[in-house]
Amino acid sequence: MEYLKIIAFTHQQIDLKALGKLVICEQTLEDRLRNIQSDLNIKEIFYVGTCNRVEFVFTSAAQLNEAFIAKFLHVLDMGLPEEYMEQFIANVSTYEQGEAFNHLLRTSCSLESLVVGEKEILAQVRKAYEACQKAGFTGDYMRMIMNRVVKTAKEVYTHTNISRNPVSVVSLAYRKLRELNMCANSRLLIIGAGETNNNIAQYLKKHKYSNFSVFNRTIEKAESLAKELNGKAFPLTELANYKAGFDVIITCTGATQPILTSEIYTSLLNGDTGKKVIVDLAVPNDTALEVRENFPIHYIEVESLKEIARKNIQERYDELVNAEHIIEENIKEFDAVLRQRRVELAMSEVPKKIKEIKEKAVNTVFADEINALDDEAKAVLEQVMNYMEKKYISVPMVMAKEILVKKSS
Repeated sequence: MEYLKIIAFTHQQIDLKALGKLVICEQTLEDRLRNIQSDLNIKEIFYVGTCNRVEFVFTSAAQLNEAFIAKFLHVLDMGLPEEYMEQFIANVSTYEQGEAFNHLLRTSCSLESLVVGEKEILAQVRKAYEACQKAGFTGDYMRMIMNRVVKTAKEVYTHTNISRNPVSVVSLAYRKLRELNMCANSRLLIIGAGETNNNIAQYLKKHKYSNFSVFNRTIEKAESLAKELNGKAFPLTELANYKAGFDVIITCTGATQPILTSEIYTSLLNGDTGKKVIVDLAVPNDTALEVRENFPIHYIEVESLKEIARKNIQERYDELVNAEHIIEENIKEFDAVLRQRRVELAMSEVPKKIKEIKEKAVNTVFADEINALDDEAKAVLEQVMNYMEKKYISVPMVMAKEILVKKSS
């Protein structure tokens, strides 16, 4: 791992808005990486760009000092003003050799993510690598690195609880709804068409819920969300006049006063006395206290969900020790795999050399003696030589691997 290097710009040191200036679009990625390879004598490289990080994983004999980072960014040619260049150089994170491999494993296992345990980062790293591999920017070494990265991440996600409990309010709210066994044709009123309601509505749509009515102060936003959900859109002012009935209300607005007052809720019930569900993700709550106290409802509100999220986040952090143990074991294993691969590459010329020796022996050194043999003797000699050739190729490989195993144990 002598030449493995990583240059990283992440949410931990750099403002996300500034970080976005380093994200490379697909159309220019190949040209930029080709320039990096050419001007900085880099053999293999791939680039990872997400909303939280921009990282370059590569092999190079160069030292990762300030001069190298500055040249790297200039060759990358992102058109950055000088003040941004200075900011990025001052806040870059660099990793070399084993530390670089450890960082890549931790990143792919989401130990370095903004939200620990989010599996998306592994898919993002794999996709980034595959794009660069397809374009010819990586070779055998990075292939081995990525195989180990994927193996390690899968073990972490399978054998620890680091990603099992949801930590977003939206996913927790959806899970609570699912626990109530709401049928797919339940009538859902969505009050508010902002990001939170958009996200939870997408969860519901994905799981085959289809009966949506969307209310919003701006009718255009209501219509946009309703179109995605194949539902109906209404201005918020029409909420008090809605008489089509409902089973679930999901509300999240920026209102400073309750939207669901006793009067409006009674109107929405339109004589229905059944127990309903209200998912209130607004701060302050959109549901008036008298509605929560005086009507039969399952009430799911943001503060209780936040408390669950906090507990789940803590549980994920508690799993870091187990995840790091898995990473440590994989680093040890990979060291042996890497040394074995070096032997395989170093000995890749052995079969060719043995064949050359055989050809010289048959056609030059012992040509006269072999030609004097009868056909049966020649056939036996050929069998012996073929057997010897195979053994001379396989035995040294096996012995070399055994030596490596003994050294690593």
